[in-house]
Amino acid sequence: MSRHGRPALDRRAGPRLDWQQYRDWWDQYEAGSLAEGQAAPDGLKEVVADSDVVLSSTAPRAIETAVKATGRTPDTDPVFCEAPLPPPRLRNRKYLPKTWNVLARTAWLYGHSLDGESNREARDRAKLAAQKLHEAAETGKVYLAAHGWFNRMLRPAMAKLGWVCVRDGGDKYWSYRVYEYRGKS
Repeated sequence: MSRHGRPALDRRAGPRLDWQQYRDWWDQYEAGSLAEGQAAPDGLKEVVADSDVVLSSTAPRAIETAVKATGRTPDTDPVFCEAPLPPPRLRNRKYLPKTWNVLARTAWLYGHSLDGESNREARDRAKLAAQKLHEAAETGKVYLAAHGWFNRMLRPAMAKLGWVCVRDGGDKYWSYRVYEYRGKS
């Protein structure tokens, strides 16, 4: 499984936003594509070249990543979408999106979900996603193009199903992890 490539919408860029503007920014980010001029790294392309099943979230940046990595259109499923980043309602505060990302993820981990999916609900979704990956692997090698945080959330769910991460490429854009099934212990 891999994280998507670099998005067109840059979280490090300004302007500074209040919490409501950040919520709108996040919606644009979720609907956005990859930045132009990217190619999948050769290492990723080599690892996924013989995939029998190609999956991605429904986010355009994940779909485009799968296509660039495999040359194939993935089967999409919202179960693989990124965990939400609901901003805390901090009044009279304006931050860059990258700062809001940290504030929102921290608040979300401590139970803040605004009007969206909670941390517990996302963990349950990660279990469902891991089960879907496990079942898809019954038909052959699976490649998933998804998202940084959600891919991390998949790790314990995959481990409970008997999958071991044998290559951990980290969490940067285009990074990937390779799992092997070792059976339930």
